[in-house]
Amino acid sequence: MLLLLVLALAVPAFAQPTPVIGYLGLESAERYAAQLGAFRRGLEELNFVEGRNVSVEYRWAGGDAAKLPELAADLVGRKVNVLVAPGSVPAALAAKKATATIPIVFLVGVDPVALGLVRGMSHPGGNATGVTSLSSETGPKRLQLLRELVPGMKSFAVLINPRNPRTSEGIVNDLQVAAHAQRLQFQAVSAATEQDLAVTFENLERERVGGLIIASDTFFLTRGRELGALALRHKIPAIHSAPEFAPAGGLISYAGSIEESHRIVGVYTGRLLRGERPGDLPVQQPSKMNLSINAKTAKALGLDIPSSMRYRADRVIE
Repeated sequence: MLLLLVLALAVPAFAQPTPVIGYLGLESAERYAAQLGAFRRGLEELNFVEGRNVSVEYRWAGGDAAKLPELAADLVGRKVNVLVAPGSVPAALAAKKATATIPIVFLVGVDPVALGLVRGMSHPGGNATGVTSLSSETGPKRLQLLRELVPGMKSFAVLINPRNPRTSEGIVNDLQVAAHAQRLQFQAVSAATEQDLAVTFENLERERVGGLIIASDTFFLTRGRELGALALRHKIPAIHSAPEFAPAGGLISYAGSIEESHRIVGVYTGRLLRGERPGDLPVQQPSKMNLSINAKTAKALGLDIPSSMRYRADRVIE
């Protein structure tokens, strides 16, 4: 009897507490449904299942980046095991500022070394690692694709989010250089709310802009369907990195797989929960870019899709 009592008292001492992940999101769970599914699949690859052997504390900023530092500090105060900040430069920076000790997994569309998130891509050092699409560097490539479909284009615009200047600066600079080299008129237009988007597209149609490149900003990425519909309604040849953009009526979608990037975030989170160090995990980059073209939209805009472009496309929406 005494032995059983001793064993019963000893069990809690050997029980391992359930690890806790802090998830810091700029938008909302509804906007991030597909990304969350991919993140959880990545965790499951390392045998971590939310609600079974790992718990997740979610903090959502509802699109307001000013809330992120407070939300990050709250998660750090709860002593989470890993702090995840996917799909947003402001979230990654808020996480990095909030802690120098808790492991961080980020997902950004710009150079994380230039941001100060890591010391190097292959050897991050410090307490952060993650995924980058380096989307600002694909701006000239998106311009090239747009010009292939709109060969007579004389002007174009880039749509940026003024609340996220760290993401916008790189793509604007790259496109300014490309526009000058190709003797194209160029302007940057901005939107930070859905009301802004409606006004911006009306203005672009009124100005008869030749084409539009939409920056890979979280606000725009989570509104791919709305942006596709706006581009079609206002008859603007546009290219965006959200996979829903072309199916919703946008002309071209071009980007790495967003869901694959979030899956890798989940895998890295699982590896950190197993005890690996973030400084030893190289920052990952998507290996393949996906190209989708909406043939219906091209026809509505009076554009012909070159056969070579059809051949290269991963998907042509007829």
